[in-house]
Amino acid sequence: MVEVNLWSGLRKFTDGAEVVEVEAKTVGQVLDALVAAHPGLGPVIEAGVSVAVDGEVVTGGRQMPVAPDSEVFLMQQIKGG
Repeated sequence: MVEVNLWSGLRKFTDGAEVVEVEAKTVGQVLDALVAAHPGLGPVIEAGVSVAVDGEVVTGGRQMPVAPDSEVFLMQQIKGG
């Protein structure tokens, strides 16, 4: 299982849980499993989030692998210009 750390605004969709566990081997599977387990996260994830795995913000897309011991953080996407 992969532990995913959530920012405080998402905890209302996970009954207050700061960290949730999902079964996944890629970033895409992590996101899909989060939505399957907590449907309220769907619109937020679809609108765009950033994912960090082991301290690196993912730029390689949904196919980037994650290991069961990876440190995964779901973060608000920073927009600017």
